[in-house]
Amino acid sequence: MKKNIEEQLNIIARGSEEFIGKEELKAKLSAGKKLRVKFGADPTAPDLHLGHTVVMEKLHQFQDLGHQIVFIIGDFTAMIGDPSGRTSERPVLSKEAIAESVKGYREQIFRILDEDKTELVTNSSWLEALGTEGLIRIASNYTVAQMLERDDFSKRYQAGNPISITEFIYPLLQGYDSLEVEADIEIGGTDQKFNLLVGRDFQRAAGKSPQAILTMPLLEGTDGVKKMSKSVGNHIGISEPPREIFGKIMSLSDSMMYRYYSLLTLENMKEVQALHPMEAKKRLGELIIEKYNPREEAVKAREEFERVFSNKELPDEFPSFKLEAPMKIVDILFESGIASSKGEAKRLIKQGGVRVGDARISDINASISPGDMQVIRAGKRNFLQVE
Repeated sequence: MKKNIEEQLNIIARGSEEFIGKEELKAKLSAGKKLRVKFGADPTAPDLHLGHTVVMEKLHQFQDLGHQIVFIIGDFTAMIGDPSGRTSERPVLSKEAIAESVKGYREQIFRILDEDKTELVTNSSWLEALGTEGLIRIASNYTVAQMLERDDFSKRYQAGNPISITEFIYPLLQGYDSLEVEADIEIGGTDQKFNLLVGRDFQRAAGKSPQAILTMPLLEGTDGVKKMSKSVGNHIGISEPPREIFGKIMSLSDSMMYRYYSLLTLENMKEVQALHPMEAKKRLGELIIEKYNPREEAVKAREEFERVFSNKELPDEFPSFKLEAPMKIVDILFESGIASSKGEAKRLIKQGGVRVGDARISDINASISPGDMQVIRAGKRNFLQVE
């Protein structure tokens, strides 16, 4: 049954932080317009994570209301990197790295969105054609003073941290995207507000109806402090193995666990808060996993967690590492991929986070010989069979 206008607006606003241009959007809905709902994501890493899904679940609600999603993969803007909320410049990504991430995005987007109601585009298809003249025309719409009104730019400027010219260009290109795709509403995180307003300004300057803006809360990562980000290392990827997702959910603080419930599920919070925190966390792990995997994978992940961490048993499957000669545990952790660097491996050992069999390792020079057939456990979730 088709929702009336007020019901649609209530659904759209639910869970959001700010809704700008509501009356303009209401007029479009009253005229029977099928909304073009814009969302853009720069493919700076090949995997979507739970932070992305806060917005994407809202996009799915728009689809349920009969509207069209315009999902922009920012393969062009990714070469600059969104400066929103950052205290330093982003590293420049190669076209090859971006192309690999674009492929990953295409494979994952439709695990959440309805493909038939999604227009998937890359902004290089129009931004590459702009040329110098087009870029000058766009840049003439804003001043440096306006850019420095942004909180993140202002803080960096006051601290003496560099701000590149390309970072000033980024919000202008994102705003131009709105003009190009004729967006009726754009959705983004709260840190995106300035960029979203630029799109609204560009449309108005071109004599078009300005897009409405809907900002959504930012999801903190597993550290409970910073916005979820793969570059920070506090993310939970939707394509990660279910046991990894479950383990990361179980590592959340209780307060962060309730926030994840609020932003990522439709569960009754009174019922959730009535549960023991450990049980609530396990249920959250199952709910998240079964959104992107078969139900049985969620059950299996929970059972394995309980077996390994409650009963102190080993998981059913974990990788092996073959030795050709005696090797330091630090080197094994690094070369197997458990630690991203030898420095991280040493820190794990010094912090008491590495065991060989039942013995906790404290010596960073400790080694293992071929044929010892030992199981290394690093942290809470990483196991390695050394042969």
